Amino acid sequence: MSARDHHAAAVLRVAVPGPIDRLFDYLLPDGSQADTVRPGSRVLVPFGRKRLTGVLVETASGSELALDRLRRAEAVLDDEPALPADLLQLGLWAASYYHHPPGEVLATILPVALRRGETPRTEPPPRWRITGEGRAALQTGITGAPVQARLLDLIAAHSDGIEASALRTVSDRYHSPLRALERKGLVEPAPPAVGETPPAAPGPGLSDAQNHAAATIIENLGGFRPILLRGVTGSGKTEVYLEAMKRVVEADRQVLVLVPEIGLTPQLLARLARRLGTTPAVLHSGLNERERLAEWRRAGSGDAAVVLGTRSAVFTPLARPGLIVVDEEHDPSLKQQDGFRYHGRDLAIVRAQRAGIPVVLGSATPSLETLANARRGHYTRVDLDERAGGASPPRLELVDVRRRRLTEGLSAPLTEAMDETLAGDGQVLLFLNRRGWAPTLICDDCGWTAECARCDSRMTVHQQRRRLRCHHCGADRAVPAACTECGSEALLYLGQGTERVEEALADRFPDAPAERLDRDSVRRRGELDAKLERIRSGEARILLGTQMLAKGHDFPGVTLVGVLDADRGLFGADFRAAERLAQTVLQVAGRAGRGERPGRVLIQTRNPEHPLLRSLVTEGYDALAERLLDEREEARLPPAARMALIRAESTQPEAASACLRAAAAELGDPPPPDLEVFGPAPAPMERIAGRYRAQLALQSPSRRPLHQALRILRPWLETAREARKVRWSIDVDPVEML
Repeated sequence: MSARDHHAAAVLRVAVPGPIDRLFDYLLPDGSQADTVRPGSRVLVPFGRKRLTGVLVETASGSELALDRLRRAEAVLDDEPALPADLLQLGLWAASYYHHPPGEVLATILPVALRRGETPRTEPPPRWRITGEGRAALQTGITGAPVQARLLDLIAAHSDGIEASALRTVSDRYHSPLRALERKGLVEPAPPAVGETPPAAPGPGLSDAQNHAAATIIENLGGFRPILLRGVTGSGKTEVYLEAMKRVVEADRQVLVLVPEIGLTPQLLARLARRLGTTPAVLHSGLNERERLAEWRRAGSGDAAVVLGTRSAVFTPLARPGLIVVDEEHDPSLKQQDGFRYHGRDLAIVRAQRAGIPVVLGSATPSLETLANARRGHYTRVDLDERAGGASPPRLELVDVRRRRLTEGLSAPLTEAMDETLAGDGQVLLFLNRRGWAPTLICDDCGWTAECARCDSRMTVHQQRRRLRCHHCGADRAVPAACTECGSEALLYLGQGTERVEEALADRFPDAPAERLDRDSVRRRGELDAKLERIRSGEARILLGTQMLAKGHDFPGVTLVGVLDADRGLFGADFRAAERLAQTVLQVAGRAGRGERPGRVLIQTRNPEHPLLRSLVTEGYDALAERLLDEREEARLPPAARMALIRAESTQPEAASACLRAAAAELGDPPPPDLEVFGPAPAPMERIAGRYRAQLALQSPSRRPLHQALRILRPWLETAREARKVRWSIDVDPVEML
């Protein structure tokens, strides 16, 4: 091969999945022509002794290596690129911004079936229709199976059949009840549809404030603009979204809607389908591989006018993007906390900018980052200060429990208010962000406590199963009958979890059925939907739960909310603790009084004079957020600065810190201008699952110095001897100081 050939041949530059921050050069497969191979296509390549499916990033006319040293790609797997050009470029930008290997980022974007190199089948999506026996069953009703009954009603409303994906408007976990209906002969598979479009239903009349908010979004539909829709809970933000989305759908464009939790999708999906006359595509981790690929294709082909999903849906292909909506934009779960640590909200903004479309960020309690951008004029801000339908805002009250006797975490003022609410046929919601029976098991004689052997944490008592469980590493063992140190049987359960409060409620309010919502009570498929059904029907009179209750659910019967322990967030190690506490309390408080009756919120605290709580109750979130923003400015903390965390962990106590000390030394002493280096320091919980963790914080007033430092550190971390002894990661714009 001549020297000229080394530079003139077509070379494929491929992102290969793996922890390697570079592209790899390959020769074209035998029989392929360079002009038929397009970036974004999947390529089967030899890699070491493996065969991997990578993504073609670009073709080049040569390589830095001699061509006779390059291996030949085995096959190009796509006639049309699996990743459209806009998604490919978004993925590459994200890989650069978050300092993550491009092959892993692009593999994350692809559905699993495509990631494995499979050739996807193209059969039409499954559809279902009611049978004669099913119509007869409608007359008699289906007892004891509410999800089956609702599925049958929905299927019966579509005489020509309905796509299975539309059944998610009833429940995300529709598969098992649907099969039960099929076994009973009440439904059957239907033939493919012929141009079916469900009719759109009119919505309620909008208030002047809602009309103004919708008009602000609509007038920006022709170009990029971030819009903060700050609306108190119950103010009708979703109706504003729907009004703007209707215009986008009518213009034959697509809308992408991101929500923080899978549990929020069924109720929102039902509203979208009903109001827009279309069946949205749904993408989240609860789908199986075949379902996810089918929904991905519906979105990419343009067949789905609306796409609804959790954070990873930000990477869904859109044929004709027109609008992006990020609901509950403040929610930390929009940030991926391991592997490729991207933020769904921030990538939604970047994607909207690249597509030239507006992005709406909705929240009752916006993040300080979003508020800072609105304060600087980078975002348009629209406020909804009144609840829809004239409902009054809930009244917040602090309950000082310092000198009060608590019954399993319940104070007398709270139980008296519960008596009054239940007597008036209202529902009560109690919030306690602590699972299990009790957070601590202690010996009253010697002071021994049940601690996790692998984490720096105490084990939580789960009384119903008589187990001790670590909520950090998952370690599990039986509750001992006696102290393992001194043999005493004087074991005490300190503190309350949701299990313990649930039992106390059964004793104190025997005639008021309670429903507990936490990760322990909704382990099986369909349990969350069944519980929400009992709550909305009014069968459950008392609602008890963790964060699962705080996020976006509409419980119109709730008129009293009790926050059992507001103090846990007041003194956290994370500088965002105050912001998170305020957001959580107000999100929970917002569940009260959303119907015709006013709501009341009682916040139990041993720190009633704490300025955060006083400000929250007397001035509201906006005033508190402005004060917190000023404090962040003074302390030069995000959003007044840019931050990245280098984390390291090892089974050896000193290895993680040693690695990060060496990493800090790579940046020089002193570090470059406009860059501050803090640490290394142990993580707030130093040991989890037997691994010792440390972190190095980099901070800068602007992005450039921060990313320049990361471009120095990443190659060092990939090759340094100290880094080979640890697991390490880079987290740009961290939202948790774990």
